[in-house]
Order: sequence, then structure tokens, then C-alpha cells
Amino acid sequence: MTEQGSERTTVDHRIGLVVPSSNVTVETEMPQILGRHPGATFSFHSTRMRMHTVSPEQLRAMNAQRERCILEIADASPDAILYACLVAIMVGGPGEHRRVESAVAEQLATGGSDAMIRSSAGALVEGLTALGAERIALVTPYMRPLAQQVVDYIAAEGFEVTAWCALEVADNCDVGCIAPDRVMAAARSLDLSGADALVISACVQMPSLSLVETAEQEFGLPVLSAATSGAYSILRALHLPVTIPGAGSLLRADMAPAVGDTPPATESVPA
Repeated sequence: MTEQGSERTTVDHRIGLVVPSSNVTVETEMPQILGRHPGATFSFHSTRMRMHTVSPEQLRAMNAQRERCILEIADASPDAILYACLVAIMVGGPGEHRRVESAVAEQLATGGSDAMIRSSAGALVEGLTALGAERIALVTPYMRPLAQQVVDYIAAEGFEVTAWCALEVADNCDVGCIAPDRVMAAARSLDLSGADALVISACVQMPSLSLVETAEQEFGLPVLSAATSGAYSILRALHLPVTIPGAGSLLRADMAPAVGDTPPATESVPA
């Protein structure tokens, strides 16, 4: 972390979060996740874009506030910034996370900031790719038309979405109050027989961190969320080892197998 002045604390990395004004979950789950890192410390600093109802109109209005938010969060000299609204990016059409991240990186560089920029949308794609997943099942809180756009976006990235559900909660404050039992019930309702990864929450506002590890054990396949993917992407951007316990296999990517784990099969080499 580069020193920016005498006020710099002993925290190793500052993380900037650009969040919808009604989002409270990512500011809870991200510190919980990264706070488990054994070799680095983090502080978290947010800026907000006004949005209350998860609708195409409010998402467009929210995205129009992006440049202001980036200017504001850059003043805190973060080392990495997460644009933390997955659906706001995905409604922009295939590849939108690359365009947004490029535009923000240019804005940051012009302003003299060397912060790394990641988005929840791009992080989910990155996480699925890191897992080697090809066939995806997912749970979303969105109304069905928006959920379909998320499905189409993921498919455009080369994944096959084999099963999905939309909980159809339009009020973003209500999304943050969706009970874990309801999320798990939605996951159990999906046909996971053709999936090799489950996105248990395709939204950083829908709480799911407490479910990821449990769901992996129950369903027997990798489980990730928008939040765990975001944490993975931040760690990779900062060149830190991905060694977070208790948050799913994606965040154990660089951890040695636990004693008793069965190593992956390898081909025998003829003598």
C-alpha cells in the first residue's frame, strides 16, 4: 500500500465500495470475509449512488451517478475499489463490466489514483472461471425480467445456466432482509444435477455469507456468491493469497488441503 500522507494508518489495504444507497449487506459481508484473511488487514470506505427500487429506470439513474462516486471514493486513497451492484452492470448488456471497469480505470488514472477497480459483475465471471465451472445454477432476488438479463449476461460469457430462480423482490431494502431459510429453499428447489457450480446469491444485497459453506456441504458442488466473488477479485487484484476459511472453496483457492482431504486423482506415468 502506497503512503499518501501522515494520516495513513497501519491497515494494510483500504477497500473502496461504490454501493446503492439502500444497500447494507455488502458493507457487512465484505469486512466479515476479508477480516478472516490470515496475512493482511483491511479498512472499508463507501460512497453511495441513490437507488431504492431495483428497476431498469432506477438502475440507469443510479449508474449516472458513477463518476461522482468514483471522485469521492478516490479522495480516501483506496488500494482497490469494488463497484458493488451486479445487476446495474449486467443490464447494460454483454461485456458491460469490461467497459465500466475500463472507464473507471481511466477516470482514476486521470485523477492521479492508482487504485485497482473491480465490479461485482466482473468478479462473478472471474470467480466462475477460477472454479473451472461451465454449467451454472443461480438464485437471484430480482423480478423475473431483470433476472433473465442476469442469466443472459452470464450465458454471453460462455457459461451454460442450467437452472435459476427469481425471488421477485423489487424493493432493495427488502432484498437485504431476505431470510437465509428462503434463500436455501430456493436453492433446494433447483435441479442441480446438471450444474457444476451454484451461485447462491447473484446480488451483493441478498444476505448469503452464512449459507455458502453449508450449501457446499449439502449440495456437493462449489458454491459462491456475489460477495465471495467480490472478495476473491479484490484479493487477486492486490496480489494477495486467497486463503479465507469458512466462505466456500473459491476463497480457499490458495490454501493447502486439510489433513484427511483426498487429493485430486493424477494420471500414472509409465515406467
